[in-house]
Amino acid sequence: MSKEKVHMDEQSPDERIKNFDEVTLGLDQSHVITEAKRCVDCKNPQCVPGCPVCIDIPGFIRFVAEGKIKEGAEHIKKYNDLPAICGRVCQQEKQCELHCIRGRNGEPVAIGRIERFLGDYAIEHKIHRCMTSDKSGKKVAVVGTGPASLTCAGNLSSLGHNVQMFESLHKAGGVLVYGIPEFRLPKKIVQAEIDSVMCEGVSLRTNAVIGKLLTVQQILDRYDAMFIGCGAGLPYFMKIPGENLIGVYSANEFLTRSNLMKSYQFPDQITPIKKGRKVVVVGGGNTAMDSARVARRYGSDVTIVYRRSEKEVPARAEEVEHAKAEGIRFMLLTNPVSILGSGSVEGIRCIKMELGEADASGRRSPVPIEGSEFDIECDLVVMAVGQGPNPLITDGFDIKKDKRGKIVVDKHMRTSHPRIFAAGDIATSSVGRGTVIAAMGDGRTAAMSIDKMLKKQ
Repeated sequence: MSKEKVHMDEQSPDERIKNFDEVTLGLDQSHVITEAKRCVDCKNPQCVPGCPVCIDIPGFIRFVAEGKIKEGAEHIKKYNDLPAICGRVCQQEKQCELHCIRGRNGEPVAIGRIERFLGDYAIEHKIHRCMTSDKSGKKVAVVGTGPASLTCAGNLSSLGHNVQMFESLHKAGGVLVYGIPEFRLPKKIVQAEIDSVMCEGVSLRTNAVIGKLLTVQQILDRYDAMFIGCGAGLPYFMKIPGENLIGVYSANEFLTRSNLMKSYQFPDQITPIKKGRKVVVVGGGNTAMDSARVARRYGSDVTIVYRRSEKEVPARAEEVEHAKAEGIRFMLLTNPVSILGSGSVEGIRCIKMELGEADASGRRSPVPIEGSEFDIECDLVVMAVGQGPNPLITDGFDIKKDKRGKIVVDKHMRTSHPRIFAAGDIATSSVGRGTVIAAMGDGRTAAMSIDKMLKKQ
């Protein structure tokens, strides 16, 4: 039995920086069966508690190892409405695969690659979640269509409740469509997973801005329960001089223009984007990697500036490796102090950092080194330093929030209002997490809590 994962093919760096096609190509059936057979089917599998959605990982792997692909796909859909998405973007190396016993003497089982294969199989063969025939007659409004909302809606519908989703944009998917690039997560995969949830009896209304079209109180007057999972769409900036110059983007706008509005196809698509000759991306998370890799595909010379060392980079290891292979430079222990230019960006001034004592997150805090300032020439800067919740939805409604504007929830995703639940990046449950699978796990918890509440009514 091999100590290494079955190799998964991908586009070469020289080719992929010229297109927006998917970088990783997945495993075929014979290879996915070979990989599944690497699982030792241990008696006390730690991969399951390592998954925020608590998928029965040994169960679907067992089916695949036996060549029962259809049964494996049906099994995973019992737990996960979005396996083709999770198999591509989840941080398996920090979750399920981190705890795999095979990883103690070699590489862990490639759980994500197997999940991706089964998700794609489920899409191709139109395999959906099993639904209950018992209808409750209860109505639930779900605000947002990102991973938390889709998971909550799918679970509630399978339990017999009538679910109406509201999406402010013209296309459903939330961060899955506006935030994650095509080369990491093809939009046809996202749409197919959304269609599967809709097939489970969920209704969808797009171009519906809650807080404008309907207020929270109006929703509560019409529905038995409300779930808020609209993410964090309000970009943060560093509040340094020059952030108002032409050529400074938030990562949110930069990626939305590229991903949702397909500016990389301009002029065939009507949304343009500034394509810098030299681009600096500020940040070290997955959003920063996505922004940098998008800019690279526009032909830009790209540098990532991050204030901590590589050990503290929060992005997936795979994304960092892909970025490096694509020729993106990393300038670590470096932090911007101002953006230079008169009217438009001409450069960015940075200062060198060193790591001090650990902060509340457990990471060592970066401390500036006095007198170490230097300039980087660039004509475009992308700020990927985080984002927060948009206050529009709950403005004027009495619901408890923290100092950052996130909706305060308990471990059951209940808010201070008895009929309102929340999860994902808009809720305090996401603090320090901010991943697709974490949002899905919280969405599932919320669905179970809503179901329990509705059954008591």
